[in-house]
Amino acid sequence: MRADASPPQAVILAGGLGTRMRPRTEHTPKFLLPVAGRPFGAWLLERLAAAGFGEVVLCVGHLGNAIRGAMGDRFAGLPLRYVDDGPRLLGTAGALRRALPCLAPVFLMTYGDSYLPFDYLAPLRDLAAHPGALGTMAVYRNEGRFDASNTAVSGDLVARYEKRRPEDRPGAGLDHIDYGATALRREVLEALPPDTPIGFEEVQRDLASRGRLRALAAAERFYEIGSEQGLAALEAALAAPAGGRA
Repeated sequence: MRADASPPQAVILAGGLGTRMRPRTEHTPKFLLPVAGRPFGAWLLERLAAAGFGEVVLCVGHLGNAIRGAMGDRFAGLPLRYVDDGPRLLGTAGALRRALPCLAPVFLMTYGDSYLPFDYLAPLRDLAAHPGALGTMAVYRNEGRFDASNTAVSGDLVARYEKRRPEDRPGAGLDHIDYGATALRREVLEALPPDTPIGFEEVQRDLASRGRLRALAAAERFYEIGSEQGLAALEAALAAPAGGRA
């Protein structure tokens, strides 16, 4: 899946402030919040290792040293590399741009508070099969159930992406949601200005408007620990017989 035939790379955005989870996140980053008796990051890294990734880059910020201390340089057999936001928050795309020297030509980006019961390699395979695309975003037909839907899909493309308040979203058709895993070509980030705050949603919106962002449908719902309700749902899924680990 990588042009150099080396094992695939995953990049985890784990630098957020976790404001919705305060006071839990005042001294503990979301990535380390306990879920079903273990730090959330342990669950996620094990999923990525089992999927076949060969390296993980962690973009950290808020309480990043705590993540380094807990996870070290290797976890679940995966080498871990860390890139710090620096003295100011750069936003999700800004954090990825700062990590540019560490990034493979094609990589998978996911969030440090998302747990996805699907094949994390699938977006990379899809992007490799479509050289004209710049990214492949996993999507889920959400229809407003688990969070505000933000994506319109047309065939195998993301037709529109609008991560704003529902009342600010013009038009209809936003019945899907960003699932939380996107395969991306490094060149997309090379075009961004360095050390400039920018959200990844701006990149997604731009790629969609140019017809360069593919949509890959996920069959099962996503889980996240960015809210108390989300954390409780994931704990219940992990405790179920199937373990939420498919």
